[in-house]
Amino acid sequence: MNHPPSELLSRRRFLKDGLWTVSLGAAGAAAAALASRSRAKEWVWQIDPYKCIGCGRCATHCVLSESAVKCVHAFEMCGYCDLCTGYFSPDPKALQTGAEHQLCPTGAIRRRFIEEPYFEFTIDESRCIGCGKCVVGCAAFGNGSLFLQIRHDRCLNCNECAIGRVCPSGAIVRVPASAPYLLKVRNP
Repeated sequence: MNHPPSELLSRRRFLKDGLWTVSLGAAGAAAAALASRSRAKEWVWQIDPYKCIGCGRCATHCVLSESAVKCVHAFEMCGYCDLCTGYFSPDPKALQTGAEHQLCPTGAIRRRFIEEPYFEFTIDESRCIGCGKCVVGCAAFGNGSLFLQIRHDRCLNCNECAIGRVCPSGAIVRVPASAPYLLKVRNP
């Protein structure tokens, strides 16, 4: 089939212009996707430790099978107490490290003797489920040095945080990715 030269030129022009338009559209879509991804990384989810009530929903509502929320210990605030209310269950029968005396259901808090009468408490994050029981215990009779934070090496930074949707105190907030943790200090 033979086409007149003006029609061939028109087809060539159409294909050239069409490819150019498609290429520009693809480049624009890629640039928009990169810009959107870049903006999403500028903000991350975090728990405001001064609003958190340790309700336990962080352990059960994160989209990950193991919550991205972990307990953090502000050592500068800690009293290094023998009777740590974030470590021991209420009214413990003895100040011993047996599981039956501990408040943490997974044994994620380690108690270590420093010197009379001080003990140090550290968190084993691999065992912490983010239930907040230690947070409530510490705040009830202690100084609140145990608190929860979203670990950004685990968090997926979902568009809408599943924990934030059910948090009764509104403690899940967006913070700049350049300062991703909200830490407690002795005198805020």
